[in-house]
Amino acid sequence: MKSCLIVDDSKVIRTVARRILEKLSFETAEAEDGKVALEYCQKQLPDAVLLDWNMPVMSGIDFLHELRKLDGGDKPVVIFCTTENDLRHIQEAIQAGANEYIMKPFDSEIIESKFAQSGLL
Repeated sequence: MKSCLIVDDSKVIRTVARRILEKLSFETAEAEDGKVALEYCQKQLPDAVLLDWNMPVMSGIDFLHELRKLDGGDKPVVIFCTTENDLRHIQEAIQAGANEYIMKPFDSEIIESKFAQSGLL
């Protein structure tokens, strides 16, 4: 079973994403900010990270930079899931190592499609 770390400061978003991903047969874990997510990844790397941009403590983009520095940190597929939808943010995310980009709000079809495009399904 593949694993996905859901990183978002919104408990509601994490819950919705978890339900969708568990229906797609993912084992899930949650983190409320980039710092907690990084600590998780230092212990075990998930197959995928569903990542918000704007969070307290450590933003999604800062987390992504730190993740990619970890031993094996190039392996997880990172899919940004955010309200930041301008070209500058998308380019910054891709340059930092994101694999895909989803705009909020999302639904199960969007998640499934992006995870399939990323080779996770």
